[in-house]
Amino acid sequence: MDLGGINLFVISVIGVVILGVLLAWVVLKTRSQGKSSSPERTERATRELYEEEERRRREGSDDL
Repeated sequence: MDLGGINLFVISVIGVVILGVLLAWVVLKTRSQGKSSSPERTERATRELYEEEERRRREGSDDL
């Protein structure tokens, strides 16, 4: 009894289902963040990071 074709079919179907569920989860997670991941927030965080790096560089504690 050769079940190779059936096993391949089952694995293919399960793989597609898993990928679909993961894709849906990522889309829903991204949408639920809404404006919390806005460009303004990203820009503010980048500016704060640069300010911190510049402060450490001036103090001489930047480990370079």
